[in-house]
Amino acid sequence: MARRHIAFRCEGTELVGTLDEAAGTAGLLIVSGGNETRAGAFSGQAQLAARIAAAGYPVFRFDRRGVGDSAGENRGFRESAADIAAALTAFRAECPAVARVAGFGNCDAASALMLSNDAGFDALVLANPWTIEDADDLTPPPAAVRARYADKLRNRKELMRLLTGKVSVSKLVRGIVHALRPAPPPSSLAQQLKAGLARFAGPTAILLAGRDRTAQMFEAAWDKADHRISRLPDASHAFVEPHAREWLAERVLSALAHE
Repeated sequence: MARRHIAFRCEGTELVGTLDEAAGTAGLLIVSGGNETRAGAFSGQAQLAARIAAAGYPVFRFDRRGVGDSAGENRGFRESAADIAAALTAFRAECPAVARVAGFGNCDAASALMLSNDAGFDALVLANPWTIEDADDLTPPPAAVRARYADKLRNRKELMRLLTGKVSVSKLVRGIVHALRPAPPPSSLAQQLKAGLARFAGPTAILLAGRDRTAQMFEAAWDKADHRISRLPDASHAFVEPHAREWLAERVLSALAHE
């Protein structure tokens, strides 16, 4: 497997990407979340790219404007549609044999893909989409609090802590009060994501990590019966656990193999 760096342009600004080469006719474009570089948290995206390329699918990941090796102004995920479209064009130019491209993003990168008017993708894999208007407010939704308490009630050790007075009663009461509140209305961002995804006609997979606050808040604002959702209860936000990395890779490979 060969890995090489590629420079390309977006609205007159030079961006930098990394291509993991492979012979397949389907490829993966990875969009980075937050202000992370194309390597991803804990080099997770670089490792995912290597895994997918080893399975026969070329993978392209890039730094959007103002991030990492790319020049220009960082406009955030809401204004990254042009960056994504330019990266997709560069990917197709470097790999002309690729007929299908799936887009993958975690957190606000997933949201960016949902807002990008599909940018020409054939499939989407969206992990823990960001639906939060106020980045400083990560209060868990009532449904997530209820689920956490239900888990504690099934845990013998937690029950013993409660019975032996090792649990703060005031904190417990505050948690119960919050758990009984109705779910908040979906944010305007969540509504925009729904509208954006509705314009995409290709297959979509929505992946949620059970221990991730962002995923919990997405699920509170989304249709829980959406058949496109898959959940891994004991995974964290970046899928850093070995079994979570394997689960993520399997679902990406499934999207690439789809005909």
